[in-house]
Amino acid sequence: MKRLTCFLIWLFVSEARAFEIPTSRLPEFAEYGDLVELAPGKFQFVPENRRYQRSVSGESGEIVEDVDQVTLYSYKVQSTITSRMASTVIQARVVNNSPQPQNAVFDVQIPKGAFISNFSMTVDGTTFTSSIKEKTVGRALYSQARAKGKTAGLVRGRALDMENFKTEVNILPGAKVQFELHYQEVKWRKLGSYEHRLHLQPGRLAKHLEVDVWIIEPQGMRFLHVPDTFDGHFDGVPVISKGHQKAHISFKPTVAQQRKCSSCSETAVDGELVVMYDVNREEKAGELEVFNGYFVHYFAPDNMDPIPKNILFVIDVSGSMWGIKMKQTVEAMKTILDDLRAEDQFSVVDFNHNVRAWRNDLVSATKTQTVDAKKYIEKIQPSGGTNINEALLRAIFILNEANNLGLLDPNSVSLIILVSDGDPTVGELKLSKIQKNVKQNIQDNISLFSLGIGFDVDYDFLKRLSNDNRGIAQRIYGNQDTSSQLKKFYNQVSTPLLRNVQFNYPHMSVMDVTQNSFHNYFGGSEIMVAGKVNPDKLDQLQSIITATSANTELVLETLAEMDDLEDFLSKDKHADPDFTRKLWAYLTINQLLAERSLAPTAAAKRKITRTILQMSLDHHIVTPLTSMVIENEAGDERMLADSPPQDHSCCSGALYYGSKVSPSSVPSWANPAPTAMIPMPVIGAPVVETTPPTHVMRVENDPHFIIYLPNSQKNICFNIDSEPGKILNLVSDLESGILVNGQLVGAKKPKNKKLSTYFGKLGFYFQSEDMKIEISTENITLSRGSHRSSLSWSDTAHVINQRVLVSVKKVRTVTITLDREMSFSVLLHRVWKKHPTNVDFLGIYIPPTNKFSPNAHGLLGQFMNEPKIHIFNERPGKDPAKPEAIMEVKGQKLLVTRGLQKDYRTDQVSGTDVPCWFVHNSGKGFIDGQYKAYFVPQLYSFLKWP
Repeated sequence: MKRLTCFLIWLFVSEARAFEIPTSRLPEFAEYGDLVELAPGKFQFVPENRRYQRSVSGESGEIVEDVDQVTLYSYKVQSTITSRMASTVIQARVVNNSPQPQNAVFDVQIPKGAFISNFSMTVDGTTFTSSIKEKTVGRALYSQARAKGKTAGLVRGRALDMENFKTEVNILPGAKVQFELHYQEVKWRKLGSYEHRLHLQPGRLAKHLEVDVWIIEPQGMRFLHVPDTFDGHFDGVPVISKGHQKAHISFKPTVAQQRKCSSCSETAVDGELVVMYDVNREEKAGELEVFNGYFVHYFAPDNMDPIPKNILFVIDVSGSMWGIKMKQTVEAMKTILDDLRAEDQFSVVDFNHNVRAWRNDLVSATKTQTVDAKKYIEKIQPSGGTNINEALLRAIFILNEANNLGLLDPNSVSLIILVSDGDPTVGELKLSKIQKNVKQNIQDNISLFSLGIGFDVDYDFLKRLSNDNRGIAQRIYGNQDTSSQLKKFYNQVSTPLLRNVQFNYPHMSVMDVTQNSFHNYFGGSEIMVAGKVNPDKLDQLQSIITATSANTELVLETLAEMDDLEDFLSKDKHADPDFTRKLWAYLTINQLLAERSLAPTAAAKRKITRTILQMSLDHHIVTPLTSMVIENEAGDERMLADSPPQDHSCCSGALYYGSKVSPSSVPSWANPAPTAMIPMPVIGAPVVETTPPTHVMRVENDPHFIIYLPNSQKNICFNIDSEPGKILNLVSDLESGILVNGQLVGAKKPKNKKLSTYFGKLGFYFQSEDMKIEISTENITLSRGSHRSSLSWSDTAHVINQRVLVSVKKVRTVTITLDREMSFSVLLHRVWKKHPTNVDFLGIYIPPTNKFSPNAHGLLGQFMNEPKIHIFNERPGKDPAKPEAIMEVKGQKLLVTRGLQKDYRTDQVSGTDVPCWFVHNSGKGFIDGQYKAYFVPQLYSFLKWP
C-alpha cells in the first residue's frame, strides 16, 4: 500500500493521466477515487471530490486554486434507543490526497442536552483516547499543551437545538485519520411522540455513507414515522423495518444518490434525519422497568379530561420587540387565544417601561372575550424600555387576588407565560432581586413559564426564574419562525391532565430516587422517575401514584415486570444492557444542575457541585464541571472537550477552540486555509453565516459603527460623518506591528442633503513580515518588499507567505490569517451598477484578541479594552420607537437613543434588526477624543495617539 500511496501523490502533482493498472490493484485505487476506463486495461484516475492544483503566479508567495485536498472515505452514524435512552456513535474516516500536509476537520452537531461520553481518533496508526477530568485539571492540561505548541481545543455551543463538536488534526500526505464520537441523551415525549434527530453534514460526497437507527421499546411501538428526508431528495432511500417492539431505520445512499444532481460534485446530505415514534400504554399507572440494579418508571396517561386553566400571558412590548418579532408574537397569540377552552380563564399583561393589562381580572375564554383580546394585541406598538419585575408582579397579583376571592375553580391549574427578548432596563434591574420578588409573591399553585426570544436575552436568568417557580424556560430563536415556536411551546402546556403528581416506592427496596413529585402533568408529555434498587431486599417492585385529575383524586398502583424484561433484552444484540444506569445518571445530574443554580447558600452549592463532579467522573461524561482530555499513549498531544458553565439551554457543552478551525459555515473535512475561531468585531457589510450571530463590533453602510461590549452586554452605535477620500485608522498597534486603515468613498449623490460614505479601500500592514495587503472593491494587491502580486474578486485562491495566509472566496470574502491565530475577514458588498445613489463597498471583521498589545488604539482598537458604561433614566423619546436614556462613560454623561441598525450576516439582502444605544455627534464622549483625530495621511500610516 505504501507504493500505491507514493504513486498517487505523484499523480496528484502531475495532473490526471491515463495509465494501465493490473486488475488485482483496482480495488486499492477505487478506495481513493474513481477509475474511468478509456480502453481495455487503460484507466484514468479521478480522485473523489477533487480539482487539481494549479500554480497561478507570485514570487512572494504561492497562489493555489481552491481544491478539495482530503477524501471522505466513510461517514457512519449509529444510534441505539433502548427504552428512551439513546446512545449515538459518529465515525468518519478521511485520507489526505494532497502532496502537502493538510488539516483534517471533524465537525459534527449533537443535540443540546446530550452528554458526550467518549471521543477517539487514530492518525496514521497512532490512537488518541479520552479520559474525563475535573474541569480545572483539564484546563491546566489544555494550557500546558498550548504553551508547548501542541494541538489543543475546546468544545463550543452553537445554534438552536444543537451543539457543535469540532476538532482538527494535521496529517501527512497519504495518511489516514479516523474520528469517533460517542454521546447519549434521553428522549423526552412532546406533543404525543418522541423525536430522534441526527444532524448529517458530511460536507462532501462520502464513498461509504451509512446511518443506522435501532429502536428497542419493551412496551411496543404504537407508530413510527420518518418524515421526508432532505427536501425529498432521498425519497425511498431510508429503509424502515418495524416489528412490535423493535425497529431499524437504515439510510445508505450511494455516491450517485448523494449528489445534488447527476453532474454535481456537491452532496445533498446536509440536514437532519428525523425519526418520530410513540409507544403503547396499556396501564394508566405507567410502566415500571427494573434492570441491572436500577429502575425506571415511565408515566404518560392519556384519555383523561383536561383540567381548567387560569392563564396570564405577560408580553414584552419594549422597543427591541419592534418589527418581525412583534408581528410574529401577535400572530402566535391570536392562534393561542383561539385554542383556549370555554372553561379556561385568561388575561393579557403587556409591558415596556410601563405595565398595562387588557383586563385587571381574569375573564372566561368566550368567543367575545378572545376576539376582544386579539384586537387589543393587534394594536400594540412596541416602544420604550423593559420593566420585567413590575410586569410579573402585576400578573401574580391578578392570579393571587382571584384565588383569594374564591374566583378560581379549586381543581384548576394556574399558569403565567412570560414572553421577552431582553434584560430589564427600567424599574428593578438586579436579576437576583427580581427572582426574590417573584418567589416571595407567587403562590404555590402557580407555575411560571418563560420564553426568551433571540440571542441577546439572559436565558440563564429566565431559566432560574422558571425552575424556582414550578415551570420551565425555553429559548425562542428570533431568526427562525418565532410564531410557530411560540405556538408549539404553548401546545405543550395547553392541556393539563393531572396536578400534584406524587410517586411512592418502598423505602427499604429503593435508594437515590430522582425527582418524584411533580406540580403538573400535561397531555402529550411523559414523566420519568429512576432510582437504584436493593437486590437483597427486592422480590418485586411496586409503585403507588397519587394525583388529582379534573374529576377525582387518583391512586394508581403498578408492579415491575422484572424477569420478562431481562429475557427480552438479552435476545437483542442492539439493546443497551446499561440503559437504566445511564438514564438514572442523566436524570440525576440534570436535576442536580438545576438545584445548584438555585442553591440558597455557598455551602449548599459546593456540596451539590461535589456530587455532580463525582457522578460525572464515575459515569465518564462531559458536564459543566468536567472536561474530556484526549491524548496519545505518550501524552504529548492533548485536546479538551469542555462543557460550558451551565447553559443556556441545557448541559452538553459550550464548544470553543484553541487550535485551528475552519471559517466556513459548511463543515469540511479539510481546510487548507485555517483560521482561529475567535469572536470577531465587524466593520462594513457583514458575512452571511448560518450560525447564530456572535456579539461583534461592526461598521455598516455609511458607516455605522456598532460596538458590542461583552461585560455590559450592550450594543453601542455611532456614525462617523466625514467626506470621501479621508482615511480612518481602525486599529493601530505599534508594539505588535499591526495596522488596519480604511479609506472612504462617497455615494453617487447626496441623500436628504447628506452624502453617504462607505469603506471603498482597506489597508493591512504586518510590520514583522513587511507585508502590505490592499483590498479595494476591484481587486486585492499583496506587497512584500519589492515583490507584488494581484488577485481579482472573481478568483478563488490562497496565497501563502510565511506567517501570513490570504484566502479569497469568489465575489464574497477575503480572509487574512496571521500565525494561524489571528484572522481578519473582508466582505465585498456589491450593488446594482445603475443604482442612482449607492456604490460598492467593503466590510471588515477584526478580532478582539489578546494578540494585540494593551496599547492598541484606533476607532475599533481602543475597544479591545472595554470601557465601563452605565445606562439609566430611560424615558420615551421624541420618536415613540426610539426611547432616550443617559449613558455614563469615561466620566461623562451622554444622551443616547435606542434604535435599530441592520446586521446582514444572516440575511444579506434585507438584514436583521440589531437594537443598540446610539451616541450622537460622531461618537463624541464614547470614543477617545474627536473623530478627526483618527484621520491618517496614507493607507499605511500608523496613528500617533497622545
